[in-house]
Amino acid sequence: MKSVLPAQIATWQSFGELGDRTLAKVRRKVIPVICLLYFIAFLDRNNVGFAKLTMSEDIGLSASAYGLGAGIFFIGYALFEIPSNGGMYRFGARKWIARILISWGVCAAAMALVNGETTFNVIRFLLGAAEAGFFPAVVFYLTLWFPAAQRVTVLGLFVLAQPISNAIGAPVSGLLLNLEGVAGLHGWQWLYIVEGIPAVVLGILAPRLLTDRPEQAHWLLDEERDWLSNTMARELADKQKSGPHTFLGGLKDRRALVYAFLNFGMVCGIYGFGLWLPTVVSGLGKLSPVQVGFIVVIPYGAAAAFLYYWSRRSDRTGKRAAHASISMLIAAAGLAGAAFLLPVNAMAALAFLTIAAMGVFSATAPLLSMPSAALGGAAAAAGLALVNSIGNVGGFVAPFAVGLLNDATHSNLAGLLFLSVCLVITALATYLYARNRPEGTTVPSSVAAAELAETNGPSIAGESKERTAYRA
Repeated sequence: MKSVLPAQIATWQSFGELGDRTLAKVRRKVIPVICLLYFIAFLDRNNVGFAKLTMSEDIGLSASAYGLGAGIFFIGYALFEIPSNGGMYRFGARKWIARILISWGVCAAAMALVNGETTFNVIRFLLGAAEAGFFPAVVFYLTLWFPAAQRVTVLGLFVLAQPISNAIGAPVSGLLLNLEGVAGLHGWQWLYIVEGIPAVVLGILAPRLLTDRPEQAHWLLDEERDWLSNTMARELADKQKSGPHTFLGGLKDRRALVYAFLNFGMVCGIYGFGLWLPTVVSGLGKLSPVQVGFIVVIPYGAAAAFLYYWSRRSDRTGKRAAHASISMLIAAAGLAGAAFLLPVNAMAALAFLTIAAMGVFSATAPLLSMPSAALGGAAAAAGLALVNSIGNVGGFVAPFAVGLLNDATHSNLAGLLFLSVCLVITALATYLYARNRPEGTTVPSSVAAAELAETNGPSIAGESKERTAYRA
């Protein structure tokens, strides 16, 4: 069998003149809106890391209490994730995403009312419940608009909002903390209020900014709309041959459950890193919140650049499992290096934190593209909700565990090593489970592979059929 070269694989991304033109229009219309919404989501989800710099002293919050409250967001998120995605599938993406945006914006601003450990926990839980379903709803939404062959790159553009949100939000959050005493409010209260309002505004605008499905896209030409609708319908039909396609069937699908636990391990690394990064950076020296904010830009900026490159590379090669695993190993190495260097050399520790950021964020797109490629229709809505629901429990476990370890050891070493070990285990499990599966190492598009066969001969097409036929 002839080997498949990267240059050959790159041609699989083409869908012909009509298809490429259509998808380019869809990217220009859909991706900026989705990225903006996720930008605001991540800003409101992680600004508690900056608020902690002054809020903890004002309301008497210990490191373990902060870790519990920061993580309890994900308990609310996980509990309401599947029902929320059911509502999205029933009522449509536009209306449901608008509902999510408005409710989470109100709860994000309400964090300004926190006055102790109890209110901190309650409002963080409500914020998680309000935002529940947003991420899997958007991932499912993208499966309606983009063929699997371009899914990792598109997911990469979407996930790119994570590090960009943190890179921009970090200095903004640091500056907002300087509003201490304005109108009788603390700086951290202003941070929550100012950063919660955009979600409400975008929630009101979302129904006009989004289109539910390709067949309703009047901003496409008739031939473009027909091509996209037919292409996505064929992909859905292919997926439905390999497993259950009902909402309940998606919840029972073994693949969804496995990817849910793999996502759990990855999320431990992402949120354990993100929610504690400002605290770790502040430990580099005597820094003001504004200085911390500008230093935090460095790892997130590097992560954004690497994430985009890595997502495109994953699509070009088709090796999603390998890319996700390598990313997590990079992150683990970065966290371990930072753990040992923090007390020794601040600049070297920051360099390793930058490596860690590049790893944790670049793992998301290739990992989540696998369950979205394996499932379709209502099963995808349910399965992706399950993957994100169980995965986000890691967002509770990691901050809480790091807080406990920090309180017990009075250093960041044990907490960072804990996150590193979680990522190593998840990387190995991901590779061993998915490396030979069709969604883990695959020719992304059977249509494009057929076009490729006309140019490159039957051997590659044969390999494509073998991989497409494989169902574990």
